[in-house]
Amino acid sequence: MKPIVIGIAGGSASGKTSIARILKEHFIESNSVFIIKMDDYYRDQRDIPFEQRITVNYDHPFAFDMDLLIEDIKRLKAGEIIDKPVYDFIQHTRSDYTEHVEPTDVLVLEGLMILENKDLRNLLDIRVFVDAPNDVRFIRRLLRDVNKRGRSMDQVVEQYLTTVRLMHEQFVEPSKRYADIIIPEGAHNNVAIDLLTTKINSIINKEKD
Repeated sequence: MKPIVIGIAGGSASGKTSIARILKEHFIESNSVFIIKMDDYYRDQRDIPFEQRITVNYDHPFAFDMDLLIEDIKRLKAGEIIDKPVYDFIQHTRSDYTEHVEPTDVLVLEGLMILENKDLRNLLDIRVFVDAPNDVRFIRRLLRDVNKRGRSMDQVVEQYLTTVRLMHEQFVEPSKRYADIIIPEGAHNNVAIDLLTTKINSIINKEKD
């Protein structure tokens, strides 16, 4: 069957990754869900100094290699195997290794700009936007970036005030209008997640009939 592609967009630390994991766990017995993180498609920056890499606006669409992401999704939908890039958040550039990805029944694509780009939107079968209050997202981002990405508290605060908040208002929030499903409260919204898994099940079963 042709893979179903679900796009999960939303602000930084809104709960996109948590929902993607819940979907994967729900279908774990059939091994039919694979998660692709848009963050892995940040542009390769190994040709510029580290000091310059940390000044890049990572919350702007130009920070992503959209051409490669779109090409890889098209190839997976066509039943082809890809070697997906993997991003190193500590070095602010791509890792030296890639991840071998084979097509599955369901591909979950999650990231900030999933619904912002028209060409990428057109490849999605289900479009989801995860909504969460700004203060909640900031606290989650602060904890994540300090504990897992080697950032200092001052760096996280400065980045949020100078780029993250502004880019969210300019690019991420407006993309909500393209969503088929809006999930308030992220992974805590059990009703919305149940509806989403039910819809995915119905599509999979219909394709297999």
